[in-house]
Amino acid sequence: MRDLRRLHLRFASRAVHAGERPAPRDVVPTVTPIYPASTFLYEDLDRMDAALGGAEGLFVYGRYGNPTTEALESAVAALEEQEAALAFGSGMAALHVALLSCVEAGDRIVASRDLYGQTITLLRLVFGALGVETEFVDILDLDQVEAALAKGRVRAVLCETISNPLLRVTDLPALAELTHRYGARLIVDNTFATPYLVRPGTYGADHVVHSATKYLAGHGDVTAGVVATSAERRWELNELNKTVGSILGPFEAYLVLRGIKTLPLRMQRQCANAVRIANWLAEHPLVERVYYPGLPTHPSHETAVRLLPPGEYGAIVSFDIREGTRERVLSFLRSLQLIIPATTLGDVYSEILYPVMASHRGLSPEERQAIGIGEGLVRLSVGIEDPEDIIADLEQALARLA
Repeated sequence: MRDLRRLHLRFASRAVHAGERPAPRDVVPTVTPIYPASTFLYEDLDRMDAALGGAEGLFVYGRYGNPTTEALESAVAALEEQEAALAFGSGMAALHVALLSCVEAGDRIVASRDLYGQTITLLRLVFGALGVETEFVDILDLDQVEAALAKGRVRAVLCETISNPLLRVTDLPALAELTHRYGARLIVDNTFATPYLVRPGTYGADHVVHSATKYLAGHGDVTAGVVATSAERRWELNELNKTVGSILGPFEAYLVLRGIKTLPLRMQRQCANAVRIANWLAEHPLVERVYYPGLPTHPSHETAVRLLPPGEYGAIVSFDIREGTRERVLSFLRSLQLIIPATTLGDVYSEILYPVMASHRGLSPEERQAIGIGEGLVRLSVGIEDPEDIIADLEQALARLA
């Protein structure tokens, strides 16, 4: 870089330029630096031209890529055992662009009927307006899935590894084989499972999507999304995102990257806590039903045993409060003291959500009922606290309903 000291600049110019753009140093920091720059410079304009053309390892503009964000992408790709990954400003942005890369007007999507409520809204309102039809099916019924695929023009199949909020576990190997047999791509939202529990790409998923806001970051202090995929499909996603512009900033990328360092430790504790709490809830007289794949009574238990590590079934526990009405559920939520009523999950804190009021608010009562979401259902994201303290809080809040 140019030596500004030789230019004998005046004070105002020195204030602007002094200390900036130092020469590269022969040293490697122990953690990934945060690069807040919106643009990157090259003495050689041919290298700048290559960077603008998308050359690997070169950066020119923040909307095209950033070194800190690239470090996060490399980490997620490694965890998911995929060739590459691309980070986004949110999980919904990641899912949006993944779908955009697969479909265009006149195409069809086959989607699981029990997806996150906002995902259903995305498919209906945004992609519906673009001329893309979505057929919602029971993703665990492979005959129903194949019947939808056989109608033709399906370019994408969308599901969640562990569904929100009923925690149904998708048979990923069978679904991937069926999807590819009909020439479609399989997009899997792996937010609930995380790559700690399962890596959908190793079973044939083409795009593995995360709301990195949740378990990957894990501390409730950042909003982010990421898609893990092949190097070729990553290029497709990035070309789209250069125009869409739903990028992740370097500060946010750093926070997610830092959170990933403790993902295995957090998931071990949270899964163990969830098993303890699910079994306790299953015996409580004021709980009508518990949804947890680790319980033999859950319809996806056999699939969970086959796909997930032994004894680890995720850290979400959903349950129906007996005689559940909106008023009783809200009374229960107001009585909680340790557990946080929050519209998120996957943090170190235990958090609870009422799907009727939050995640699936956009669906009609009839639509929720068809999926299996009743008025008494709550979703508990189990944190890393002492499990006995979590149980004590649930117990005192439920006791107030007696």
